Amino acid sequence: MTKNSSEQISVHLGHHSPFSRRAFIIAAASACAPVVFCSVQSSWPAEALAMGGTSPSETVAIIDYSPEGKRIGKLIIPRVVKTDAEWKAQLSPISYDVTRRSGTESPYTGSTWDLHDHGIFRCICCDIALFSSETKFDSGTGWPSFWQPIARENVADHTDDTMGMRRTAVSCRLCEAHLGHVFDDGPRPTGLRYCMNSAAMRFVKTA
Repeated sequence: MTKNSSEQISVHLGHHSPFSRRAFIIAAASACAPVVFCSVQSSWPAEALAMGGTSPSETVAIIDYSPEGKRIGKLIIPRVVKTDAEWKAQLSPISYDVTRRSGTESPYTGSTWDLHDHGIFRCICCDIALFSSETKFDSGTGWPSFWQPIARENVADHTDDTMGMRRTAVSCRLCEAHLGHVFDDGPRPTGLRYCMNSAAMRFVKTA
């Protein structure tokens, strides 16, 4: 964490993200990397306790968002790692196949491809915010599509040479769940189409 020692981790009182207290524990235990906190929430959501443990050295920087979809700030927290059996116990068969085995749901079958409500799409495996309804558009493909992620720090790109073609796969930065692929045939302003799987995300409706 020495590379990020000058950065401030923002943790807000009353915010119910599953990461805030975890970030506090990590930072407090690292005497060589002092971190300034605005405040510390008083409770840690039960779902956060279900996350798999990792070595404190295996950390990633993500952007945290409140349940209402408000940007909180950067957090440096342990990567979420679980055994295959733990993922199977946590996820539905289709979500497990997509996120942990790089599968693809059939088009027009997911729960959010035609969803028009206002809200945030969070990782089905670790719950970090991935996409906002504000950047969702109808791509005509049968999969939920977005022209940009909610925070570039929260996703990672990888070259995918399967199926006899070269594509760019997109995964969750925190737990490495496979989400879908990104293409360069999207609308303005980015010209990108993040073609995601509904099974890889859960939708949280906001006002």
